[in-house]
Amino acid sequence: MLTGRLGWSLQRPRRQAVERNESEIARWIAHEWPRIKRGR
Repeated sequence: MLTGRLGWSLQRPRRQAVERNESEIARWIAHEWPRIKRGR
């Protein structure tokens, strides 16, 4: 394979938004997801 002969490795880009807000995600999982999972 050409990439191996050139000394390159296969790399994939990170698929994560730059605007990602970890604390908001944690809050959503803790408060909103259980309510959604339970149903209305």
